[in-house]
Formats: sequence, C-alpha cells, structure tokens
Amino acid sequence: MERAATKVLVVGGTGYLGQHVLEGLSKIADDGVPYDLAFTYHSTPNPPPLLLAGVPQCLAFHVDLRTGDGLETVSRRFGQPNIVVNCAAISVPRVCEKDPDAAMAVNVPSALVNWISSFQDRDALLLIHLSTDQVYAGVKSFYKEEDEAAPVNVYGKSKMAAEKFISEKCSNYAILRSSIIYGPQTISPVPKSLPIQWIDGVLSKGEPVEFFHDEFRCPVYVKDVVTVILSLIHRWRSEGDKQMKLLLNLAGPNRVSRVEMAEVVAKVRGYNASLIKPVSASSVDRGVSSPADISMDISNLVQALGIRPTPFQDGVKSTLEIA
Repeated sequence: MERAATKVLVVGGTGYLGQHVLEGLSKIADDGVPYDLAFTYHSTPNPPPLLLAGVPQCLAFHVDLRTGDGLETVSRRFGQPNIVVNCAAISVPRVCEKDPDAAMAVNVPSALVNWISSFQDRDALLLIHLSTDQVYAGVKSFYKEEDEAAPVNVYGKSKMAAEKFISEKCSNYAILRSSIIYGPQTISPVPKSLPIQWIDGVLSKGEPVEFFHDEFRCPVYVKDVVTVILSLIHRWRSEGDKQMKLLLNLAGPNRVSRVEMAEVVAKVRGYNASLIKPVSASSVDRGVSSPADISMDISNLVQALGIRPTPFQDGVKSTLEIA
C-alpha cells in the first residue's frame, strides 16, 4: 500500500526562516513520497510570486494568527496537517515593547493551537514552534534548558507565555529556543536587514563603525535550523509511539559579541578590522531592555538529534559565498 504524503503546514512561510524551511522541505521526500506542503502569510495581500515559483505545488493561505481567520480555509483545502511548523512572530524587541498587546496576540499562538486542538485526530499532529534565547535573563553564560527563564523585555515575555501555552495545550510539540539566525537571502528576498549582510555592507564602506562588545549570543546558521526541523519531522514520522514533548536550545557552537561577529566578517572579507570600534550596549538607547549574555548550551540538541551546528566563521563564509 502506497504511503500517503506527509502534510506539512509552515506558519509564517514568507518570513526569513519560513522560506528556508519550505525550500528545505521541497527538496526531500518522506520514504520516497514528496511532502504535501502549504504555508500561511499575512503581511502582504498575496503570497510572493518568487516563493510560489521556487516551491511549486505548494498551497498558500492568508491567515491572521491573532484571530485565526483563514485557518478554516486551510482545513477545507489542505486538510489536517501531520506537522505544523510555526515560524510566525513579531520578533523585533523594540516593536514588541511599543505594542505589548500585539506582541502577545501574535507571539502566543492561541488561535493556531485551538485550531490544532479542534482536529479529531489531534494526537497524530506535531507542532514545531520557534521560541527565542531571549526567554533567558542574560546574567550568565551558556544557559541550559532547565535554567530559569526570566525574560527582561516584552518580546521574551511573549515567547515565554507561548511556550507555557503550548506545553499545556498541545499533545505533541517541539519548542526550539533559537539564537540569532543568519545565512543567505531567501527565494523571495525579505525586507528586513540580515545580520551578516548588514555587517558586510557597513564594513565595506571603509569607515569606522561601532559594535557592542558586551552582549553575547550564539548565532545559528539558518540551514542548521532547517536541518533540525527536518530531523524532528523525520523522527516524528518514523517512530511508532506518537508522543513528543521537547524543549531544546537551538544555537551555534560559538559565543560571540557583536564586535566578534564583525571581526569574523572582516577577516573572511579582508576588511580593515581597525574600523570596528567597540562600545558598550548601555551607550545606546534602543528603547528596550536587552539581555547581556544569552549564550546557550546545546548539548541536549547534539545528544537528541546528533546534529552539530556550523561554527560561526564557516557559516559566515557560506553566507557570503566565500570558498
């Protein structure tokens, strides 16, 4: 008997990570059967033509996560997904700080989870949800998943609330606390500034640029994030007992400041590193509290999935297409 195609719905499919996830899913198969793909979008009236062309046979649905409008259309036209990957978020901390209600409404996916719970066969559905390293307070290095989550800004608090809601309401889930995601541009270019490309752009001008020396993250290469998601999907589809309740830090192996990130870009590009001027994060009013050190321990990720994320310098070279 031929195996039915695995249905995967990518929520926030036109964003940076969402597009990379769709591209990754479109290139592989589940036991020889291509995935049945769909994605949601919201910020534009229509889905990007370049994305539709790049991921053919993929259905697109306009969905408002705040209200759930559009999800019933997904049910009718696509059916019950086997996997939902939620990449949608208001992820700019300053924006969240200015409008906490909107941040909570979008970042806590209550309408999406209630829709998932409405399916008769909801226990056969896995939700993979992207959270953030900003759930941690930032007062130590290399946080583990079991360390206290004490976010210092609205963005972190909204993602923490989402984790709690999902773990209480969903039968099966994998929550991924992601660091800064970097990598190449998407099929349909996203309007937001990408971190490595931005650093490359300002350093290429040959003028002094200030970077923070006292905030630390573990940036993760986007294709590693996709690999983790694909690995979780494969595990979910191949394991007989249908239960998954996972919380994993998702980060690169290197703890770096913004200065160190810029120094790596300068090194691989051959720019003058003396243009990089270290300043304290406290010297700039960004309109939002920012945790100082939210580097993460990824030993659970490595152990659970056997995936070793790309070293930062190697990821920068791949991003900038430097051999």
